[in-house]
Amino acid sequence: MNKIIEARFLAPDVKLFRIEAPKIAEKRKPGQFIILRVHKNGERIPLTIADSSTEDGTITIIVQGIGKTTKHLNTLEAGGEIIDLVGPLGKPSHIENFGTAVSIGGGVGTAIAYPTAKALKEAGNHVISIIGGRTKEFVILEDEMKAVCDEVYPTTDDGSYGFHGFVTQKLQQLLDEGRKIDFVLAIGPIPMMKAVADVTRPYGIKTVVSLNPIMVDGTGMCGGCRALVDDKVVFVCVDGPEFDAHKVDFSVLTKRNRMYLSQEKQSVEEFEHKCKLDAKIKEVANG
Repeated sequence: MNKIIEARFLAPDVKLFRIEAPKIAEKRKPGQFIILRVHKNGERIPLTIADSSTEDGTITIIVQGIGKTTKHLNTLEAGGEIIDLVGPLGKPSHIENFGTAVSIGGGVGTAIAYPTAKALKEAGNHVISIIGGRTKEFVILEDEMKAVCDEVYPTTDDGSYGFHGFVTQKLQQLLDEGRKIDFVLAIGPIPMMKAVADVTRPYGIKTVVSLNPIMVDGTGMCGGCRALVDDKVVFVCVDGPEFDAHKVDFSVLTKRNRMYLSQEKQSVEEFEHKCKLDAKIKEVANG
């Protein structure tokens, strides 16, 4: 069992958890992830380690409630427990002094981009962060990014905060202004990562994305996280999760991530129905 030390919402359906995991906190590096189960009959899901503290032996994860397990996880509070988690898994981010590095986070992808942006700054890079959300309330970790980056540009799809437009449009604006960019890290929804790759490709800018395929064991045995990179099959959990964005076959990645869409939808509907019934029973019991 791993005790939840802190649990708080950063945005609608986006929750930060600080969890006791001293061995993982000691060994984890930027870019790595864990796999956890909420309860003994639950599925195993991968979540990137956003931060850690060796002083109190905790790791931080940020969860967006989309599927049944993430929605269930987001109902937990401080003092609760997670039945098990394993990590750190995956290869750490490749960090060096590239020169000017741009870290792009779309939605909850900002939580994944944060530790690598911090490491890039520590390696001597001039770090620019572009963080996006549908609306202002979905722009997360802005203060944390400002603490580790040289420049931070929030963007919103509806123009309610920061730059009005997509993260890719802000990136293109910087390039149009003549900014010299040597490295780009993009993390977020698949269409966003593909769009970033399309923007940087003509400029020959080294671009890396962190992939988020279906994953079960995290050790390369189940084969669920297969992806196509440079026309070769890779297992994201052990060969990644970060890859050259210009070599990733995003169409294959999209198709594989949608394989169980109908089952996932049914599972969410059943979970939400159960939550409503439980709430109704509690309401009746309390008079």
